[in-house]
Amino acid sequence: MKKRDLKKIGQRAYSWLYILPGLIGVSVFYVLPFGFVIYYSLIDNISTRNFVGLDNFKALFQNSAFLTASKNTLTFSLVTVFSAVIFSLILAVILDSKIPGKSKFRTMFLSPLMVPTASIILIWQVMFSFNGSFNSFIELFGLEPVDWMKSEYSQIVVALLFLWKNLGYNMILFMAALSNIPKDQVEAAEVDGANALQRFFKIKLRYISPSLFFVLLLSLINSFKIFREVYLLTGQWPYETLYFLQHFMNNTFKNLDYPRLSAAAIVMSLFIIVIIGIIFILEDKFGKDVEE
Repeated sequence: MKKRDLKKIGQRAYSWLYILPGLIGVSVFYVLPFGFVIYYSLIDNISTRNFVGLDNFKALFQNSAFLTASKNTLTFSLVTVFSAVIFSLILAVILDSKIPGKSKFRTMFLSPLMVPTASIILIWQVMFSFNGSFNSFIELFGLEPVDWMKSEYSQIVVALLFLWKNLGYNMILFMAALSNIPKDQVEAAEVDGANALQRFFKIKLRYISPSLFFVLLLSLINSFKIFREVYLLTGQWPYETLYFLQHFMNNTFKNLDYPRLSAAAIVMSLFIIVIIGIIFILEDKFGKDVEE
């Protein structure tokens, strides 16, 4: 064997040696547990451990609580994710223009990131409880008070909380992307007679597309993390429109129904993987378009 070949083998051995701790960590804390989840989803229970194939998945899709939770989670994610992306992009474009007091507006929209979750929950309880400040306000116009967290409007209330928490961070990401757009192209388009909307959709939007898809992905992840706020607001059995997949999985875990819990976790994981895959495909397509 040549000396050059031995050197290459040594370099590969050193490379594997460096990444070995990471591989062990990923295997122990991610791959192995997910393997157990797949195993539990294919047995009847952890006592007898009889193989039942896809029966747990069939029973899952016949479970009314799971179907309700899936519907609510999908509806909430679609509404809040696209709202968060659109509103934060609009705010970023406004603040990217020459307006007075931009730093104050940025501070105002970023302030929710510094507020602890417990304080946020307290604010929302004070505002939207039956005897809260919002009901006191609408009573001035002769309207009847509403128990907002136990009504069909409850998901809107939580959506407002989600947007209030996430708009500022998304806005900063968009502002950073807008500041990196080549100024010469924008100025050339302006000289050629392109208006503000044409400059935005034809030039700016194409350049900020990587940040756009990143914010979309980040907002999707955050929409699944809203369970913490909903749980603190309403407990483990909220109003029907606020019963999310995380509630279903949490209650299933408390009932020690591990096969059903594992099946729900796999379905949820596959759904998220498909959505993220679509986002990456779109990002790659638009990214190549910008590079060309």
